[in-house]
Amino acid sequence: MNSCCDNPIIWPEKGNEDVISACNADSAYVGMEMDSACIAAVGLAKMSERRNNRIVDGSLSGYPYFCIKNPGLNSGLMIPQYVQAGLLNEMRMLATPSTIDNTPTCGNQEDYVAMGYNACKKAGPMAEKLEYMLAIELLSVYGVQQFVDPDVSRAPATAAVLAEIGKTVPVMEKDMLLHPYIEYLKDFIHSGGLIRVAEQVTGALS
Repeated sequence: MNSCCDNPIIWPEKGNEDVISACNADSAYVGMEMDSACIAAVGLAKMSERRNNRIVDGSLSGYPYFCIKNPGLNSGLMIPQYVQAGLLNEMRMLATPSTIDNTPTCGNQEDYVAMGYNACKKAGPMAEKLEYMLAIELLSVYGVQQFVDPDVSRAPATAAVLAEIGKTVPVMEKDMLLHPYIEYLKDFIHSGGLIRVAEQVTGALS
């Protein structure tokens, strides 16, 4: 997987400088792993969207629709779930494996082109979209807390995470601009902050 996968290979070692046309041009090894990562990301995103839907749908959660006190006058957390639906649709399209393609080139001399580069190129954006999906779900999890029975104890790690989010995200009593808080939660996930807060309670996972 760590072999050179394009020509030419530039060999810069002093005294042995050279330009070599002798690479391992099969990118399938890396490409299949990145294709698998994209498919796995979609699997996680689907679960996240369905969990979020169960929170914002009052007929399923038993709480006010869209986690807002006056859902008829406010959209609450309705639109973020729309965003999840759009992101998930795009992720499903991007999850089509790139390495299933094969286009002969170079006068049919290079007749196996694994398209691993394209698999790698879309894996990064897929990970970012997944982080947004999880951030939106986390926003709903935090937003619904105002309606949950306060006598019901949260798990220690859950309570710690919710308390940390509460330092930045206000309790939503009427419609407000949500974008900054979604970005904050995405960074909270991406930076490992969420895990660090939980592990302060549970201890580090081995």
